[in-house]
Formats: sequence, C-alpha cells, structure tokens
Amino acid sequence: MLPLPRSFYEPSAAVVAPLLLGHWLIRNSPGGPCGGPIVEVEAYLAEDPASHGFGGETKRNHAMYGPPGRAYVYLIYGFHFCVNAVCRPAGCAEALLIRAIEPEEGLEAMRQNRRAAASFALTNGPGKLCAALAINRELDGVDLCDPSSPLYIARNPDLARFRRRRAPLAISPRVGITKAAALPLRFYLAGSPFISRPPRAGAAPSTGRSARSTPARPKR
Repeated sequence: MLPLPRSFYEPSAAVVAPLLLGHWLIRNSPGGPCGGPIVEVEAYLAEDPASHGFGGETKRNHAMYGPPGRAYVYLIYGFHFCVNAVCRPAGCAEALLIRAIEPEEGLEAMRQNRRAAASFALTNGPGKLCAALAINRELDGVDLCDPSSPLYIARNPDLARFRRRRAPLAISPRVGITKAAALPLRFYLAGSPFISRPPRAGAAPSTGRSARSTPARPKR
C-alpha cells in the first residue's frame, strides 16, 4: 500500500480531516505490518485554544510545527499515548488526532500489545490504538509519507467502497476538552463499530453529505 503524498497534508487540518477517513494507519513492527483504516479523527487548528500549539512552540509540541505529513505523538495522563498527523506548511501548528481505526492487519500482534475483551474495543480510542500498535514518543516526528517509516498512512485502494459501507460521514464537537469545546471538528464514519463514542447530546451527528465532501474551514 502506497503512502499518501506530503501534499495531502498541506491544507488546513479541518479540510484534511474528512479526506483522511478510510485511509490506513500502518505500523511497521518487527513482526510485520499492523493497522487498519482510520474511522475517526479530530482537527486541531493554529488559532485553536484547545490545540497544543496554541501557546507557542515547545520541546513537547515541536513536531506539530511541521513539516506536514509527520507524526506528532504525545503522552496524556502520564500513561496513554496519542498520535496525530501534522498538517499545514512548516511553522503553522495544525494536526489531526487519530481517534480510532478498524484493526485489519496484524491482529495477533495488536492483541498481544493490548488485551481487549472484544475486538471492537481493541482500537476504538486514541490511547487504545496507540497501545495496540505500540506507538510511543519514540515515533514522534516520524515521516508518515515514507513506507519504510515505522509508522505511515497508506492510501486505501478500495476507499470509495469502504466509505460507502461505513457511511454516513458525521461531524460533532471534539471529545474530552473544555476549551473551544463546541467547535464541530470531530469527523468520523458513523457506520463503523469502532468509533470511540457517539456524538454529544444535542450535536448534529451528520452533515448529510458523502464522505468525499470537504467542509468549509470553521470560523475561529
């Protein structure tokens, strides 16, 4: 599977987010490739108070400042890792948090990395998928556009059919944040059983458009 080109990540994270759904997150592990199609993401923008890049560049968020097509990996709660795909040209901190994938390749290795009572619970959350794929801070800054990289995102050759089968594309506020909590920057394929959680009460769960559509960048 060929990686998505770097140019794919050059637009705003709000534009790239729905386009990323259905493409494959792949971990090149010693035992072989592991991963599956991405079904849920959240966009974090340059002037977004909820973004790690909002307060300026630090040692922790350095990878978020580009170049695009790199991984930004961080630790939360002192235990769980989260992985992001960096967007926009270098110097403009925007990224997409990958919240859920459907585990398709390397299931045995993923189950050894992370025990789950049911298969749908293996990768249905940002910390869960990082545990299952053995993603940690050592992968911060790796090139997601290089198939020899320990972590990359590959073009799904059956993308149109996958999106149809997991339709509709849904948009809701992001999960587990307090700043800019109402912005509709969570994008997911509502027909997938692997999304992390349903939309918040009162949020419109779907755009009514196909998963190929591109939303306008929200006002900030």
